[in-house]
Amino acid sequence: MDWLLILVLIVAIAVVVTILARRAIAEDEGRKRGSEPGEGYHTLHSHYSSGLGGQSRSYKVPRDPQEYAKHFIPKDKR
Repeated sequence: MDWLLILVLIVAIAVVVTILARRAIAEDEGRKRGSEPGEGYHTLHSHYSSGLGGQSRSYKVPRDPQEYAKHFIPKDKR
């Protein structure tokens, strides 16, 4: 295959990826992410199903960012 054609295809793919990335960033700019800190917990539900069975779980996540961060500290360092 001609090296010039390969180079043109690589540049074209890079341009398309760059345009799509910039568009995604621009669309996400005004959106608020996460949740408001506060007291209590968020409840997250997880459902998994495969052909042989499945699983359903619920997790409690603290709304307070400091309390949430404490979960990542090893128990012997608290």
